Amino acid sequence: MLPSSGWSATHVFDSLEAMRAGDVRWREGRAFSLAYNAGPDALAVAEEAYRRFSGENALNTDAFPSLKRMQSEVVAMAGVWLGATPQSAGFMTSGGTESILMAVKSARDRLRAERGISNPNMVMPTSAHAAFAKAGAYFGVEVRRVAVLPDWRADVAAMRDVVDQNTVLVAGSAPQYPQGVVDDIVGIAKIAIDTEINCHVDACMGGVTLAYLARLGEDIAAWNLQVPGVSSISVDLHKFGYTSKGASVIIYASKYLRSFQGFITDDWLGGVYGSSGMLGTKSGGSMASAWAVMHFFGDDGYLRLTRQAREATLQLANFVRESRDLVLRAEPESTLLCFGARDPSALNVFAVADELAKRGWYVDRQTPPDSLHCTVNAIHHDKIDWFARDLHESIATALAQQSSATVGTYGTIE
Repeated sequence: MLPSSGWSATHVFDSLEAMRAGDVRWREGRAFSLAYNAGPDALAVAEEAYRRFSGENALNTDAFPSLKRMQSEVVAMAGVWLGATPQSAGFMTSGGTESILMAVKSARDRLRAERGISNPNMVMPTSAHAAFAKAGAYFGVEVRRVAVLPDWRADVAAMRDVVDQNTVLVAGSAPQYPQGVVDDIVGIAKIAIDTEINCHVDACMGGVTLAYLARLGEDIAAWNLQVPGVSSISVDLHKFGYTSKGASVIIYASKYLRSFQGFITDDWLGGVYGSSGMLGTKSGGSMASAWAVMHFFGDDGYLRLTRQAREATLQLANFVRESRDLVLRAEPESTLLCFGARDPSALNVFAVADELAKRGWYVDRQTPPDSLHCTVNAIHHDKIDWFARDLHESIATALAQQSSATVGTYGTIE
């Protein structure tokens, strides 16, 4: 209820701090999901840049040309990671979900304009992000999910079998979120070439990391706009770009393909209204934060952060391999790691997650199969020994108490 008279600023901020007392302490590296941290210096830059531009409105960059410049430069910098060419063009969005929504909307509108397709569908593996289903529900595009191969990668042959004359989009992930493996993007994009439809690569998790892992000498399969047939690709800067929340980029292979993303109308009494994405009014804070942090780190900084996160991932993977109670779902190909119980009848991994939570750690819970998932980022480079000790104790407690627990949720509605 709105107070009858206003509170003091001190009372407001004390109340906010009290409310978040039970939140996961992600700034201390306690979260292996949802929050990304490259240290206090980077957070300070991100938050101050956001504060300075939080009130600017990116709906109309004629009024705020600074935001137009920031968006252009951020997209260009991200484009280097994503294999953009001089013909490529993109926009910033509010996050990976909006980027995926826009990729689906663009594919639907392109094929509607070119072929008159009125009952569109899209084809993707079961590992593709839930945002594709959200996009299908929003935009009236049937979602056709195809079971993955035993190694959790997309089954390209099976995907090709369900593509038909009404398919407007095929999609793959680099990497997919649940098990952290990179799909056969070359194979998926070849379907798009052969059928003359769109192909979107969801690199929201890997768009920064995979680019630098290749620089660090790791063998990374082709995954970006350099792959023939890829029409669009997305990367979240608020993940492994370590910027403030609300910053993602989608880049298309051409301005023509990008042209189907926007919306414009003059069918009201307010004049011409144009928007590049789902949002109308949007704060310039996330744009400024992305621009600031990317310049703060520079190329060498992101190389260092990727090395730290990758080394921490491999350290955690080695602990899981050596555990008599746990098993890796897949060898981590970037900085995502998924593991489950070696004997699910003896150990409930969700009970392990409960015990970890009691010790202050947050990990994702997934099913099927019942698994725990860790998104390892730079802040964890000196935290894995600590986490592994608590993980070992949590397993022992869950086994001793024969604990049971239920799967949580990746996102919530409350």
